[in-house]
Amino acid sequence: MLIRPFLVMGVALLLVLDVSAMEGAAARTPVEQFAPLLRTALESPDGTARGMLTGGLAAAISRQYQTSAPIHIDVSTIVRYRQQGCARLRVEVAQDGVRLNTTVTPGKQHLRFELNYCRDGLPPRGLEVAR
Repeated sequence: MLIRPFLVMGVALLLVLDVSAMEGAAARTPVEQFAPLLRTALESPDGTARGMLTGGLAAAISRQYQTSAPIHIDVSTIVRYRQQGCARLRVEVAQDGVRLNTTVTPGKQHLRFELNYCRDGLPPRGLEVAR
């Protein structure tokens, strides 16, 4: 029967996708501020950090946009600078179910920005790229 191998393969693929989705959700670090994720990205070998905003700031944003969906933050390193512990970072913030006004259907909203950042919280002294 030819259908059975495809059915088994399809079920296996769904299980793998489900596990991957669960791992992605579990890999998010709860944070009340952006700074811990920025430092984690600086120290990470792959230059990334994933978090979920919690606390008062998250509650205020969720109240403003009338959603209870989690606020996800993804930080990635664009370039590392010669000054130790400094890099250009991209920060992406996303939340589902955001209601911008009463006439628009709630949906997913994204905010993306970049900044030069060092472990001490200050910008780098120079922008010479590490080799």
